[in-house]
Amino acid sequence: MIQALLLGLGLGGILGLVLGIANKEFEVPEDPRFEKLTGLLPGYNCGACGYPGCAGLARAILDKEVDGLPCKPIKPDARTNLKEYLANTPGPDGKTIKLK
Repeated sequence: MIQALLLGLGLGGILGLVLGIANKEFEVPEDPRFEKLTGLLPGYNCGACGYPGCAGLARAILDKEVDGLPCKPIKPDARTNLKEYLANTPGPDGKTIKLK
């Protein structure tokens, strides 16, 4: 019984260590603009833009899958703020995004 308990604890510790190292080694850095961009969108998650909600559109913009801003319910001043934010804030690669 004690041997089984010690074996389980040892195996769990080793596997936990391997998972911790793998988490650090294979971490994919998130674009820091994603949260701000999602916050600048209206948050209706209506899908009128053709993407699954505002987070999907934000990801598509950051991945440069869209040229313009296909969000239909966004207000004109919010549209201007969003475009200015992207034009003035570089991403992890040092480049900005200019939307039409």
